[in-house]
Amino acid sequence: MAEGNPFTAREIFLTKGVGIHKERLTSFEMALRKARIACYNLVSVSSIFPPYCKLIPIEKGLKKMRAGQVTFSVMARSETNENRRLISSSIGLAIPKDPAMYGYLSEHHSYGEDEESAGEYAEDLAASMLCTVLGVDYDADASYDERKALWKISNRIYRTTNITQTAQGAKNGWWTTVLAAAVLVG
Repeated sequence: MAEGNPFTAREIFLTKGVGIHKERLTSFEMALRKARIACYNLVSVSSIFPPYCKLIPIEKGLKKMRAGQVTFSVMARSETNENRRLISSSIGLAIPKDPAMYGYLSEHHSYGEDEESAGEYAEDLAASMLCTVLGVDYDADASYDERKALWKISNRIYRTTNITQTAQGAKNGWWTTVLAAAVLVG
């Protein structure tokens, strides 16, 4: 931890969930429960993957947390009460090769986009932001696969990944909520 800095996450885990209920808020609560983060006081933060931070499995992260604690997260959320409307939420992650450098998380929420497309978009967004601070060539007009190949060749990005949740809107006007989150652990 940097001097004078009260909290810099040392670990992050990714999670996702979907909830369905006649009430909008309860649908969100159900999605949080599926994601296993409903019992925390979630505070939304911007999208920086801290230096020296590690991506860990959800089980390991949850063991370090207590119900009711204030918990920082980067969250993507989408909801609908339209029957069969496809919704998605995705978190993209780009981790630099140099652990002393910060990385990026991105949030993406969309309609009509499948899991693979939404996930690739979020991952590409995070990697693109990291490329701009690392000075890696970035061509916005190139295909996702071409940009991914450039990142690997540059040897400055250690890893990219995403977590994505999709669902179709429920019948009878009930609310469907999808969420994806990166949860910061002390």
